[in-house]
Amino acid sequence: MQEAVLECRAMPSLQTTRVVFMGTPQFAVPSLRALLEHARVVGVATQPDRPAGRGQQLGESPVKQVAQAAGVPVIQPEKLREPEALAQLKAWQPDLIVVAAFGQILKPAVLDLPPFGCLNVHASLLPRWRGAAPVAAAIAAGDSETGVTLMRMDTGLDTGPLLAKSIEPIQPDDTTGTLTARLAQRGADLLLAALPTYLAGELEPQPQDEALATYAPQLRREDGHLDFTRSAVELERRVRALTPWPGAFALWQGRPLKVLRAAPAEGVRGEPGEVLPLASGVAVACGDGALRLLEVQPAGKRAMPADDFARGARGFIGSRLE
Repeated sequence: MQEAVLECRAMPSLQTTRVVFMGTPQFAVPSLRALLEHARVVGVATQPDRPAGRGQQLGESPVKQVAQAAGVPVIQPEKLREPEALAQLKAWQPDLIVVAAFGQILKPAVLDLPPFGCLNVHASLLPRWRGAAPVAAAIAAGDSETGVTLMRMDTGLDTGPLLAKSIEPIQPDDTTGTLTARLAQRGADLLLAALPTYLAGELEPQPQDEALATYAPQLRREDGHLDFTRSAVELERRVRALTPWPGAFALWQGRPLKVLRAAPAEGVRGEPGEVLPLASGVAVACGDGALRLLEVQPAGKRAMPADDFARGARGFIGSRLE
């Protein structure tokens, strides 16, 4: 398998292909837009509307909003195995199903439906970082690069044969939010570059090397709780990996203190979790080194520079974060 060449080309076979698209978050939107422009998107499946924000109002997924604006029919099944969902997928008669961060594992009844199978735009260089949170996992692990992979799906979790990859360097200040935005567009470009060759039967799927597989499980809110027995370098990466969700935090006086930005600090030592003064700023001692706090958000308040918080929070310097 070679890295796909990302270039514009005529795509007559793609333009007549009946495609069902499955996706939910913003990551999937560039791929959907690309297919809306270059293929015949006959239907979209996305997750049901979920409560969001402080008011817990039902919010439509970014994919649903784009599909509805384009006049494409949308279904939102809790599970694709629901009889109504399967019936609608069959009624659309797709030649191909394209999936990007849909949030459900496809069963054989769906995988076997389209003649050209189901393809997944996955935000990692498979087989590294299979699973639900590949971008955060790559940042937290200190990877120098990641990318997107186009894969033909099977019944496993991101285990299907590979069609094409595109590499994206990870920048020192990348968060999951900034890196995901770049990977989303890279995924759309890769999709358009690879699909004509794939549809022509000229792109041979390659099996994954199971010995190289790593996993990135779905993040939970409690995963944001920082463990200061770890090294400062690891925690700085973790803060970026957990931004924007679920967000990194520590407990101060029993209440969460969000850590929005941080950096390793040199020349200071203390017991893990101890808040230490710097010549300019404030840091928290770690198992190895110290983590300088750059921006924080106290419970119920706005985000602010950590220096401002330290000056205004009585007893913060010298206290311990848990």
